[in-house]
Amino acid sequence: MCGHNKTDVVELVLLGFRNLHHLKGLIFFLFLIFYVTTITGNILIISLIATNQKLSSPMYFFLCNLSLCEIFFTTIIMPNMLYVVWGDGGSMSFYSCFTQFYLGMSVGSVECLLLMAMSYDRYLAVCNPLRYSYLMNIKTRNLLAMWSWLSGFMVMAILMVSMSKLQFCGFNTIDHVFCDLAPILQLSSTDTYIVEMESFLLTVAFSLFPFMLILLSYISIISTLVRISSRTSRQKSFSTCSSHLVSVCTYFGTIFIIYLVPSQKTSAKLNKILSLFYTIGTPLLNPIIYSLRNQEMKSCIKACFTSKA
Repeated sequence: MCGHNKTDVVELVLLGFRNLHHLKGLIFFLFLIFYVTTITGNILIISLIATNQKLSSPMYFFLCNLSLCEIFFTTIIMPNMLYVVWGDGGSMSFYSCFTQFYLGMSVGSVECLLLMAMSYDRYLAVCNPLRYSYLMNIKTRNLLAMWSWLSGFMVMAILMVSMSKLQFCGFNTIDHVFCDLAPILQLSSTDTYIVEMESFLLTVAFSLFPFMLILLSYISIISTLVRISSRTSRQKSFSTCSSHLVSVCTYFGTIFIIYLVPSQKTSAKLNKILSLFYTIGTPLLNPIIYSLRNQEMKSCIKACFTSKA
């Protein structure tokens, strides 16, 4: 409970881009286009994978889960972000803010684990092709996907329990466009050290550790590809990994800067820009990356539109 001169925070005010009031129409329009494009692109990928026998391999099963993840993540963040941008700021209840943060962090953690599962799939396909079908069977891929989803949501609940013990008194303004960790902790009237440490450890467990395993898998993949004498076979093998590698670098790179660098060392503006990149940029780029850099996806998309024409 707060002291006599302060009251418990029940509503939070997100400032959005108030200093860019003259550009709010353009920003809102761009964000809306990004949101619609992201949802449409990821639904298209899921539909293609679900209806096309050529895309029935484990790699596309994980890609389908990744697209579902992007749809959830974008829908958790973007509608309220559009409201904040259009209104030159906006308010939301304290519990709605915490719920948005929890769901966003959970889905983000699921995405990290799915990217790790995809790297394991590519490692088996390139480095152990003869046993690939046996090792990456339907049961294995389903267990990996289920483990990713359950782990992301269950472990992030630990952080929420610690955050629920913090006190928020008086000041209720967040210089952000959605509820993220750093701006929420800045409002706390009590010591946030435990929450920051838990956040750091969870980021290591769900971001740095998966990234290191992905890195090790690609070192093995590259060392295997180097030994392939045929240049055509080498390029074909790596083409199945390149889109995943680009996605990994863009997604994990932003997360490391936001959640591993201490909040005192990153300005509010930089934090807001980087948060926008992984909130809007990555979900938008993933369908483009996997569609344009994957020959099977490109041929299926082309066949889909050709048949409709």
